Amino acid sequence: MYPPPQLLPVIQALKSTYLQWFGFYSNIPKTHRYTLGSHIDNMFIETIEASVTAGFLKGVEKIPYVRLAIRKLDTLKILLLVLYETKSLDNNKYIALSVSLAEAGKMLGGWYGQLTKSSGAGLCSAQQNSPAKAGEK
Repeated sequence: MYPPPQLLPVIQALKSTYLQWFGFYSNIPKTHRYTLGSHIDNMFIETIEASVTAGFLKGVEKIPYVRLAIRKLDTLKILLLVLYETKSLDNNKYIALSVSLAEAGKMLGGWYGQLTKSSGAGLCSAQQNSPAKAGEK
């Protein structure tokens, strides 16, 4: 028997959270299970997929995939909030998922920060997006 593969910590966190979600998914009311629940399920998978893809790439090639994973994760959090606010997901389940996703989000954010810092890409985008100082044109 082979040992389980070593996963990046962020991928392990996302996988664990997805398994937790998978246990809750079948108990979501039918009104949301096949619409919002299905979309959340797909969003989890897309977030994991983007993270795994980034894990296989080198250097700056990772950046767009880590950004995609962050975007998907942020959307996932909002969709889970909607599911909670419509009472299709109870308080304890929502909290458990939210805490795990927040941790994964911190990991993805740290990964993105390291990548942009080492590539210099963060500097360019930060300068482009920062407001001009008073008096500057």
